[in-house]
Amino acid sequence: MSMLTPPGMGGQYRITGGKYPRMRPPRRRGRLVAVAVASVAVLGLLGWGVLQLVDVFTGGTKATAAGRTADCRTKAAAAPAARTESLPAPGRITVNVYNATPRAGLAKKTADELKKRGFRIGTVGNAPKQYDKKVKAPGLLLGSPAAQDTSLRVLGTQLTGALTRADARSRADVDLIIGDAFTGLAARPAVTRTPASPEPAPSVRKGC
Repeated sequence: MSMLTPPGMGGQYRITGGKYPRMRPPRRRGRLVAVAVASVAVLGLLGWGVLQLVDVFTGGTKATAAGRTADCRTKAAAAPAARTESLPAPGRITVNVYNATPRAGLAKKTADELKKRGFRIGTVGNAPKQYDKKVKAPGLLLGSPAAQDTSLRVLGTQLTGALTRADARSRADVDLIIGDAFTGLAARPAVTRTPASPEPAPSVRKGC
């Protein structure tokens, strides 16, 4: 009987030979896979960092900044143009001039001056009864609701302090009713400053 055979384990269960069985620890394949994945991730991050540094030193950041600046300039230039196109020129506006004061000749004189400034002139005369001697402001501008932000906005630059109201008309013409506080139309330098851009310059958004 071999010395490797435990007592009572003879017969067919007897162990023969002169070598001990080799005992190997189980392979930890899961740990090896995790280490490999982590190594690949670290190498990827390092590569990305190198590419970013190369981009910075070769001017990639400058190109991006230049593109952003050009885009902002384009948008800023387009905004005033859109506002200018939305307002009609004086030559496309027909103005009816009425005098609501006791002073004679104001309607004709004012209409002549508006004509020199490019406006079309419609009816000229005394104000209707509902407004006659009832306008205390320098003037009252009347027009359809659609004219409030177009024709009346342009006409309003000609008379400082004028009131603006909408009425039920559907026509495109507008009325200028001269009131008690009227002393004359706005000076020409003030008129040429607008009407194309009565709004302040657009604010530049962050990042531009």
